[in-house]
Amino acid sequence: MNNVVQAFYSWYRNTLRHPKYRWLLIAGSLLYLISPLDISPDLIPIIGWIDDGLIATLLVAELSQMLFSNLNRKSEATESIKDEGPVIDVEAQ
Repeated sequence: MNNVVQAFYSWYRNTLRHPKYRWLLIAGSLLYLISPLDISPDLIPIIGWIDDGLIATLLVAELSQMLFSNLNRKSEATESIKDEGPVIDVEAQ
């Protein structure tokens, strides 16, 4: 059971990080959350909400991690430009 969960998590994470399939997976996850068809029906009080909670948690966690890594990458690029010092423009003939 643990191996199946780890395989699903790896697939979900890798697919979400692939730019070609990112929006398709986000739309599919949101559709799954609002759809009445689930792995475990929402009519069963607590058990029915577990699968929705797991998908929502995976989606929010991965999207926030991607957002923070992009922000860090942009801020590091900006800092590296500032560290280079003044730029001297030289015309060569």
